[in-house]
Amino acid sequence: MKRISGYSTMAEQQKQMDIMPFPRDLHRLQRKASANHMKFNEAKCKVQHEEKLWDAIRITARVLGTGLLVFTALVNLVSRYVQNIWDTSGHFWQTTWLKFYDLFEGKEWTIFLFGAALVPALAFWSFNGILMVADVTGKPTFITRYRIQLGKNNPVDTKKLRQAIYTALCNQFCVSLPMLVPMFYVMKWWGNTFSKELPTFQWFLVELSVFTVIEEILFYYTHRLVHLPLLYKHIHKKHHEWTAPIGVVSLYAHPVEHILSNTLPVMAGPMIMGSHIVSIAAWFSIALIITSISHCGYHLPFLPSPEFHDFHHFKFNQCYGVLGVLDYLHGTDKVFRQTKAYERHRVLLSFTPLSESIPEAPRRAE
Repeated sequence: MKRISGYSTMAEQQKQMDIMPFPRDLHRLQRKASANHMKFNEAKCKVQHEEKLWDAIRITARVLGTGLLVFTALVNLVSRYVQNIWDTSGHFWQTTWLKFYDLFEGKEWTIFLFGAALVPALAFWSFNGILMVADVTGKPTFITRYRIQLGKNNPVDTKKLRQAIYTALCNQFCVSLPMLVPMFYVMKWWGNTFSKELPTFQWFLVELSVFTVIEEILFYYTHRLVHLPLLYKHIHKKHHEWTAPIGVVSLYAHPVEHILSNTLPVMAGPMIMGSHIVSIAAWFSIALIITSISHCGYHLPFLPSPEFHDFHHFKFNQCYGVLGVLDYLHGTDKVFRQTKAYERHRVLLSFTPLSESIPEAPRRAE
């Protein structure tokens, strides 16, 4: 006869009670289970962290690999056509270079100063001279109608402009120029900077790509560095006095920042590659014009887009680099990618301002 309790015998009932934990044992088992759960979560987080790290490495490898393949394809495609032009005009440039070399009687310091300082300075101030006329007078309207931050610098504050010009000149002559002295001796050590034979067009393209990559890496991380609170307050804040920048502001910076972020990233490439003085002059001029475009405040047709860096001046904590590759990898362009400025961040191939073709969304009435 079975008992109501469900146990057939007293022995089975006693056995079941023996395997049931007492309250004290139950508490110990709960603590053990909780500890095991914490260990499981820690192991899970570690695995997730490792997966994120490998994902970042894979993305970096994919981006760099794709970029290298695209660049190689472009070099092969473009150089094939340009080489014909270069072969035709190569004799002219080689002859011109030899005449220039003989004009200065092979004086390497004079040639270096001319190529690394005078030519880039003339390129910078010629380009910015045109922009400053538009900033001050509002004419020609062909330029001013392409303003990025509408209503800003219309016209520019002439007092602030004079201060920016003075600072830019000081940085060029008191900071950049002395830095050319050690660079000159590094280039002499390489031995081919003042060669009478010009580099080939293909080699110049290779150098230009290396210069660009080196500048992107050095500029991004030094720029992030001067955005640290202490350095920003005492150094980088000067540059960000212009929330709506103009071209000459590209060199409006504290001397320390001008060394770290403006000069060294541009100088490093030619010093590493042991480049010819003609390549150095071309690269310095291109770099100064590109940074002027990035700061100019106008999204002009057929020129590189300045939206990326203009947004950095507007928001301060986005878009630290030049090309945007490292910003993408580090996630420092997430806010930028959600804005109309990102949609406009392309080469303008028409004469319709992007502020008109891609206008800001109308604000909701409060």
